[in-house]
Amino acid sequence: MNLGNFAAVARVAALSSLMALAAAPAMAQEVAPEHLSAAKAAVAASGSTASLDVILPSEAEKIKQQLIANRPDAADKITAIVDATAIAMASRRRDLEDEVARGYAKLFTAAELKAIGDFYNSSAGKKLIEQTPAVGRMIEQSARVWSNGIVRDLQQEVAKKLKEAGL
Repeated sequence: MNLGNFAAVARVAALSSLMALAAAPAMAQEVAPEHLSAAKAAVAASGSTASLDVILPSEAEKIKQQLIANRPDAADKITAIVDATAIAMASRRRDLEDEVARGYAKLFTAAELKAIGDFYNSSAGKKLIEQTPAVGRMIEQSARVWSNGIVRDLQQEVAKKLKEAGL
């Protein structure tokens, strides 16, 4: 392995750790236990952190690629080490949930969080979570159709008004 690249990876890891430590006091502001509990329940019910599950595997893959680029002959060993280390760190995923819950607790009251959790645990809330990808695709398609029409109409109206203005 190239010592320069190893040092770069180590610096990134150290910087990430320092940033996390620096942010900890700001995020660690006291939140009443029942408020935090309501926030955790709302986060869990909403599934709002599910998309974050890719962070650790994605970063592990980047690290593997960097290391293997320098030592292709050790690809199997590097892969095994990085994968085992990432798996060992997966338990820290709960820390992310806790931080997100603290963020929710700063934005919503305990009563609001309970209502949010209740909604997402309801059949309508579960259906919303299930259908969110389809809703997103539908919104994107609707925006594309609307945009095409509005651009066409805007061009026609501007052309008409420019003609009336003698331009």
